[in-house]
Amino acid sequence: MNFDSLAQNMTPDIYSRLREAVELGRWPNQVPLSKEQRSLCLEAVLKYEISQQIPEQRRTGFVEQGCRSKSETIPTVTLPDASEL
Repeated sequence: MNFDSLAQNMTPDIYSRLREAVELGRWPNQVPLSKEQRSLCLEAVLKYEISQQIPEQRRTGFVEQGCRSKSETIPTVTLPDASEL
């Protein structure tokens, strides 16, 4: 069995525990995750979300673009030269 099939067969309870462990950086028994464990747990969480077709807005790491329209420009500020001060 490969990693993808393990993620597809993960239960919602295991998914939520892994997601919480990644968020907090520790297991439920308070033992810290190693960098490798955190990386593997995050990968499993992401693969689960894809396999269960969780909407993109609810997936781990989703960042909303904000309320600024694409045509809106950010105002620029020009600072005076040091010689003008």
